[in-house]
Amino acid sequence: MRMSVEQPLWRALVAYRVLTAGYAVALYCYAYDDLRHPLTGGAYIAALAVWTLATLGRVMSERRCTKGFLAADLTLAITGILLTAVVDTQARIDGGAFTLPSIWTAGSVLAFAIKGGWRWAALASSLVAAADLAERGGVPGRDTLHNVLLVWVASIGIGYVVEVARISERTLARALQIEAATRERERLARDIHDGVLQVLAMVQRRGDQAGGEAAELGRMAGEQEAALRTLVSGAPIPAPHAGAEGPRGPHDLRTLLAPYASARVTLSAPGTPVLLDPAAAAELAAAAGAALDNVWRHAGERAHAWILVEDEPDAVLVTVRDDGPGIAEGRLAAAAAEGRLGVAQSIRGRLRDLGGTAELLSLPGQGTEVELRLPRLCPVQEEAAVVVAAEGGGTA
Repeated sequence: MRMSVEQPLWRALVAYRVLTAGYAVALYCYAYDDLRHPLTGGAYIAALAVWTLATLGRVMSERRCTKGFLAADLTLAITGILLTAVVDTQARIDGGAFTLPSIWTAGSVLAFAIKGGWRWAALASSLVAAADLAERGGVPGRDTLHNVLLVWVASIGIGYVVEVARISERTLARALQIEAATRERERLARDIHDGVLQVLAMVQRRGDQAGGEAAELGRMAGEQEAALRTLVSGAPIPAPHAGAEGPRGPHDLRTLLAPYASARVTLSAPGTPVLLDPAAAAELAAAAGAALDNVWRHAGERAHAWILVEDEPDAVLVTVRDDGPGIAEGRLAAAAAEGRLGVAQSIRGRLRDLGGTAELLSLPGQGTEVELRLPRLCPVQEEAAVVVAAEGGGTA
């Protein structure tokens, strides 16, 4: 459907055409005795009145007002303007007498404006202006110039307003669609959370407790629960085989962390995109992945991990926590002395290169927590943002 503002314009145009046709008939009757060829003028006025009444249905909607009708309507108006030079006397024309169609002509031009916008209106009003100048013998008076300019400006203005209103209507329709889709997603998320997710979580717990084949069933239920939870939360899930050349501009950190979610990893992220420079986002996600690798390597197969993403005004925080046995005191130093630099390089080294920090907190028997903090607009990100902007890809 067309926008709501368009139909009232068509109805107003119908009323305008009827009223101005009656006005043209009244002017003709008033000037009948002064015309040079009143019968010829009368034939045109009769044709104008019949055409107006017969085509009322044509100007009631955009669909019925076809290009062929518009061309015929404008031709009738221009014919009346040019015929005035034959029907009326030169003295009356020089004195500023109205043309045969009078202000009815503006209705034809306005139909072009409502139908096709300001460009169509400019074309139609220019043709009418040329006819007016020809009727005046190429030497227009002040009144003629005033009327021509008024029709030209008014029709173009109305055409422009119609175009802007149509764009606004499409934007509003799109916003309403998004709102409806969001409400439906929220409704489904509530239903799924109240039913399916709870059942899957229960199957996972019971499977872990029963062991054997039930444990495998519980693991599969946990994976489905994690995937379904990610889906209803609205977090984007990247394609499994993304190309090497990603899109320019900032990346959503949630997209890079989403693949880590599983039955053993719970991902909690904001509902809005967490945008970072592509290189910084990739390194931060890789550091979180390295922290998870340490969980599986040292906490055991039954350990559970949680990833929490916090988008603060001045920094982005990613916290990786597990429920494993924790790290014994001095273990990290001993690992570094033995040449195993997983935490030192894969985690702290990545954040250090980005201008951020990585803090590790672990107590025996209470699990381990790794907090990755990346300040916004750190030197590396600023340099990357300048490069992206110079290449036309936007700012990070």
